[in-house]
Amino acid sequence: MRRRRYQQEEVHNKERWLISYADFITLLFAFFVVMYSVSSVNEGKYKVLSETFTGVFNAPQRSIKPIEVGEHVAAVPEQQHQNVIPPVVTDAPGNSEVSEQGKVEALRAMADQLAMEFDDLINQGVVSLETSDHWIELSLPNSMLFNSGDAEPHYDSFAVIEKVAKVLRDRDNAVKVEGFTDNQPIRTGRYPSNWELSTARASAVSRMLVMQGIEPERLAAIGYGEHQPVARNDTEEGRRRNRRVILLISKDSSIRGVVR
Repeated sequence: MRRRRYQQEEVHNKERWLISYADFITLLFAFFVVMYSVSSVNEGKYKVLSETFTGVFNAPQRSIKPIEVGEHVAAVPEQQHQNVIPPVVTDAPGNSEVSEQGKVEALRAMADQLAMEFDDLINQGVVSLETSDHWIELSLPNSMLFNSGDAEPHYDSFAVIEKVAKVLRDRDNAVKVEGFTDNQPIRTGRYPSNWELSTARASAVSRMLVMQGIEPERLAAIGYGEHQPVARNDTEEGRRRNRRVILLISKDSSIRGVVR
């Protein structure tokens, strides 16, 4: 019985060297990994560092003469004189002319875009478009935007205003929205006269333009009622022409300076 126990203990003792060998291999592997990581060089960082030192040591001399301290004025390097950029003259006589000409050309480009947007309606005589070097006048009949005696835009009006906003967007031109009616009297709780009705319609169009991304500070809404007719009010055709909304687009950006 003692002999069997001795044999079991001997076999067990012979296998203990495997644990030590495994630990040794693990440590040796870790050692080589550390040595490899220490010996590897990041070429990108090395290149940046090398270029930095090269730029520092090869930099040109910044001053030609030493600066004297005292009553003498410090010498200004000759190279500094050569690098001085003259200021831009903004009040030269030609600059304002170029600016004005640019505004006129931009206004004409907007007029061409509006003419393309409303080409069919202009040819049919439903919409009128007039332009000059100072403003664009786009006249829309009230029937395209509102129901009779009302200032709430109907469904089809949003597509019309969207076309106008597409041309006005991303610009700074001032826009005066003018409302007009015929001489048929109106007296309701909401609109005591045509004056209130025309002003409400101009305000509604201005609000729709704001909803389409036009800055409100560029807009003004004005109502003229029946007091600025373009045709006789004693015929149905004349009254139809007088019921209109006009968008007056200026070449300038100041809404207070818009004149006809």
